[in-house]
Amino acid sequence: MKNTKNKILSIQFNLDGFSFSIKDSISKKDIHFCAYQFEKTQQNPENLLSEIEAIFKNDTHLQQDFDNVEVIHQNNLFTIVPNEYFNEKNLTSYLNFNIKVLATDFIAFDDLESNDAKNIFVPYININNYLFNNFGEFEYKHHNTLLIDKFTQKNNKEQKAMFVNVSKTTLDIVVLEKKQLILSNSFTYHSKEDFLYYVLFVAEQLQLNTNEFPLHLTGEISVESDIYKLIYKYIKNVSFLESNNTIFNKLDLQKHANFILLG
Repeated sequence: MKNTKNKILSIQFNLDGFSFSIKDSISKKDIHFCAYQFEKTQQNPENLLSEIEAIFKNDTHLQQDFDNVEVIHQNNLFTIVPNEYFNEKNLTSYLNFNIKVLATDFIAFDDLESNDAKNIFVPYININNYLFNNFGEFEYKHHNTLLIDKFTQKNNKEQKAMFVNVSKTTLDIVVLEKKQLILSNSFTYHSKEDFLYYVLFVAEQLQLNTNEFPLHLTGEISVESDIYKLIYKYIKNVSFLESNNTIFNKLDLQKHANFILLG
């Protein structure tokens, strides 16, 4: 590997794709970004690892030494527990309310400092092991932790506001009231109608007026997309949550895209 000083590597992956950014550790600015979209959604972490190994073999930007490496696991294998009910001995029990936990699953958790809670999740440990062999020790988090923290920092609404992060086959929904987390969940969708159903279902459950509540969109969605056009028929106060990251000045991307890494 090349010797690279003053650079931080941030990696994000899910069953649909892999992306990474390289940041200057002194200026704190992103200086390189790249995203890979898999032609087919990978069926399991083993197939995902094969895709990632191929990327590392061919992308020279990843074949370097870095001051620090940060890894983001994006999946729907998580649940959120307030600190007052949290006990580290009960991680499996918490997750079993939402997903089926296998005996071989490794379970981790992040602190949601802005909301006095823990995000309990299943990381893809085989990919962690591969990255450890490449870089040594690194920090890793669940993508939902970063979304909640970023949305909380940016939210200045007095009323309840919904934030939706869009990926190829999944959507993350976060609802905040001021800085307080009201709801966070991830859903898999196969059509624009699926997408609309989950957004309206959450709105109905929380008694949000579709003519009034703010809906902020990030990720893989645009004004021209069929999903946006359908959403706008039913929800009127829709906007894109744009990033101030200067790297967008040299990227052919909309400023609300890749919000987890670049937001």
